[in-house]
Amino acid sequence: MFHEIWMGMRDFIGVGDQQLAWWEMMLRAAVIYVAAIALVRVGQKRFMGKNTAFDVILGIILGSVLSRAITGNAPFGPTLAAGAMLVALHWVFAAASFHSHRFGTLVKGNERNLIEDGEIVWDNMRKSHLSERDLLGALYSNAKLTDPSEVRLARFERSGDISVIPREREKKTRVIEIAVKEGVQTVRVEIEE
Repeated sequence: MFHEIWMGMRDFIGVGDQQLAWWEMMLRAAVIYVAAIALVRVGQKRFMGKNTAFDVILGIILGSVLSRAITGNAPFGPTLAAGAMLVALHWVFAAASFHSHRFGTLVKGNERNLIEDGEIVWDNMRKSHLSERDLLGALYSNAKLTDPSEVRLARFERSGDISVIPREREKKTRVIEIAVKEGVQTVRVEIEE
């Protein structure tokens, strides 16, 4: 029974045809779309979010491989199998990275501190290939800060993002005394800046 269904599907989507008709390519696209959704579900959507280059690479390769099945540039079944193998390999690498910090660093890289207690760590800036303008842009985008001395910690994350923790600002208190009515009452107002 399964064999008859597969043979009917092969004829319907043009498996083995040299030249695909427009409707065969549309049907292939629909099948690949459903298969890609299933692969993303198996891959737990991780590689579709904003994560490390490790995750982005899978998204690019998977899209490239599956597109070949749509256009007929590669055999349909083996191309789907290759896509499934990529997602499975990504899952194995992610699991190994979870269990082994060393393996995770090998596959995903490591984070670097760019600012520590208001001081730029120039050696880590060079290793991360970031200019001072890149850093200042990230400070403004992520923390609305313009001066590195206002930062307790800025870190170049494995995802390529720069996270920023501002320094605690000293609270200044000003006391203003206001006479409400001469000789009757004085109000003290404390203002924290």
